[in-house]
Amino acid sequence: MSAYQRPPGVPEVWDRRGLPAWTYNSEELLELESDLLFRRHWQIVCHESHLPDPGDFQTLDLVGERAVVVRGKDGAIRAFHNVCRHRGSRVVADRYGSCKGALVCPFHGWVYNLDGTLRGAARPDSLPDLDRETWGLKPIEMEIWHGFIFVRFLESDQPSVADIMARRETEVTPYRLDALEPIGGISLYGADVNWKSVRDVDNEGYHVAMAHPALQDLYGSTYFDEPFVDGTSRSYATFDEGASRLWSVRNYKKLLPEVPYLPESHRRAWLYIGLFPNSVLMFYPDSIGFYQEFPLSTGETLQRAAQYHVPVPKEQQRQMNAARCLSGRIDRDTVAEDIQLTEWSNEATRSSGYDGILLSDHEYGVRSHHDAMRALMPVMTLDDEPPAGRLRELNATMLTSTLAAE
Repeated sequence: MSAYQRPPGVPEVWDRRGLPAWTYNSEELLELESDLLFRRHWQIVCHESHLPDPGDFQTLDLVGERAVVVRGKDGAIRAFHNVCRHRGSRVVADRYGSCKGALVCPFHGWVYNLDGTLRGAARPDSLPDLDRETWGLKPIEMEIWHGFIFVRFLESDQPSVADIMARRETEVTPYRLDALEPIGGISLYGADVNWKSVRDVDNEGYHVAMAHPALQDLYGSTYFDEPFVDGTSRSYATFDEGASRLWSVRNYKKLLPEVPYLPESHRRAWLYIGLFPNSVLMFYPDSIGFYQEFPLSTGETLQRAAQYHVPVPKEQQRQMNAARCLSGRIDRDTVAEDIQLTEWSNEATRSSGYDGILLSDHEYGVRSHHDAMRALMPVMTLDDEPPAGRLRELNATMLTSTLAAE
């Protein structure tokens, strides 16, 4: 038997404990997470291919924030708070769509140009003179990286998306991300769990062999995870050689055509890049996608996902479409299996028999994600939940002490 090989990036000695149970059930901690994680870190809205024409828009709602991104008449994409300056209504009521040259608030009919400036208010004689810029929609910080549109609701010291993803550039550039076209719309699905339980399951591949028959059949012998470092993680696997047991996997491997613009190492491989705190980009030979999760409450999570493809020559379209259909089936099965695992893991945090977890070397990605959260919220290192009303103040004190010690 060969000697044990520790996964890449995992130290020989490390703290194998996870987060304490209270962190999955605390309303006060969720408020802090909403502020320090979700509002201050980059969030994927969509790929710009979802907005091909002037007036096309997509929205993103999370932790009390509402964003709308829209392509202007000049072709530029802009992001705004989806909040009318009059009474705070949603300016755009639908999740996505197209408007004819202007955004019209459905409450009182205030009209905004596609560049966000105020075109006019209903019954202007009943209002003082309104400056078009001052009373326009409030912009949100936005960055487009290889066609993917990111927004950030509050300023922070988090680097740009380009800087965060810089060390991944060489690997992901061959996927022709700027040429993507959407495969359908953006899907939403929920789970009755804390959002961190979703991340805890997704941040490790230790469970693949037992819990995901299709993934194990596709790439189980080569799959490995790399932990979060400087805002990103990486998981990668090449397809297993030989015949596969499952019909969907066997035919996916058989039908997938050659993708000549990818390097040999990635033509028959699946790659995942995690982006702290809650997003993952998927890179397959047949498609590209993303998924992310947002908390609705301590025990409810909304998951959001989309897929795209690079157009292929006409003679390959039928074969590629069939392969893509099969990879989608594998993904759907995996999502359903993971939802069950997150429910079991999350409900345990409320059990009298729960006294913490013990992480394997193959689950170091979970630890690295927890470490990144604890760096911003050292209060999560406490075994017991702070007294009611004290959590935010205590976290600020602990954070100041940590920074002073450094």
